[in-house]
Amino acid sequence: MLTEEKVLNLLKDLQDPFLHKTLAETDGILEVKIKPEKNHVSVKLAIAKTGTGEQLQLQTKVVEILKGGGADSVGIRFTELPEDELAKHRASMPPQEQDQSLLSPTSKTIFIAIASGKGGVGKSTVSVNLATALARLGKKVGIVDADIYGFSVPDMMGISNRPTVRENKIIPVERFGVKIMSMGFFVEDNAPIIWRGPMLGKMLNSFFNEAEWGELDYLLLDLPPGTGDVALDVHTMLPACKEIIVTTPHPTAAFVAARAGAMAIKTEHEVIGVIENMAYFESKLTGEKEYVFGQGGGQKLAEELRTQVLGQLPLQQPDWNEEDFAPSIYSEDHRLGKIYTEIANKVIDIVER
Repeated sequence: MLTEEKVLNLLKDLQDPFLHKTLAETDGILEVKIKPEKNHVSVKLAIAKTGTGEQLQLQTKVVEILKGGGADSVGIRFTELPEDELAKHRASMPPQEQDQSLLSPTSKTIFIAIASGKGGVGKSTVSVNLATALARLGKKVGIVDADIYGFSVPDMMGISNRPTVRENKIIPVERFGVKIMSMGFFVEDNAPIIWRGPMLGKMLNSFFNEAEWGELDYLLLDLPPGTGDVALDVHTMLPACKEIIVTTPHPTAAFVAARAGAMAIKTEHEVIGVIENMAYFESKLTGEKEYVFGQGGGQKLAEELRTQVLGQLPLQQPDWNEEDFAPSIYSEDHRLGKIYTEIANKVIDIVER
């Protein structure tokens, strides 16, 4: 019969997958409960980072060890180690052993997901221009084109080259000071993607862990519209992610976008604001504004999600330059480019204050 002492002895030498310290060293075994009548053992463990593939691997080991030790069934709960415990162990690790990936607990990169309830509202346009505006303000920025079925970031930014590989690491393509990873780099001739959810999750994980991003202040994720598999994977992989919801002023678009916002809130992502795209059309001749898609959708959505409207973007194309072609990027002095700069400054104030 397993006892609490025996369970502690069985688990104490297991290592935290991120700190490479035993659970005994990190005080990571928080609770052990045994139900003798059912021969059931339940444990609560604290590790450096939850919601990851490494957690799943550790979970499998725990089950194998405890069942091997005599338990008929096993229950496991995970939580994250407190910051003071993390800091203590990080300081004692040699630099070469410290996890430098974007998903490591030591990473200081701020993740911002750009989401929408439906397609066609300009989410990807907002993603690439916000990333570019942050880079113009001196931030180190990357963007992951997580809309794996509908990837468009490379085309929008006028990118024709592909990532290179150096020492088994993928080197993201860089343009306008932004580092970019997209499924579009790995698909020939715009071929359709016919993958199931788990494969999509693995590709996203590769974008985070197998790319050489270097130091990043911000990583933006252009999510697929809606609340499907990829969006759920991102919410699971990035528990501390911020989120911006893009909508048009149309009431239906705002109503659907509320679902994406509700998903963010339920998975404890912080919705830092709403961007209303296609807010109006302004005549160059008269200066009059025509509210082509209605009014008020962005503000109503922000109120429902208890956040703020970060900006309203009118209908207008960028100025195309054949020598420096990027069909969706607004120049810094363009009217919309200036609005994106204002939005980027607001985002910096919110997440860095």
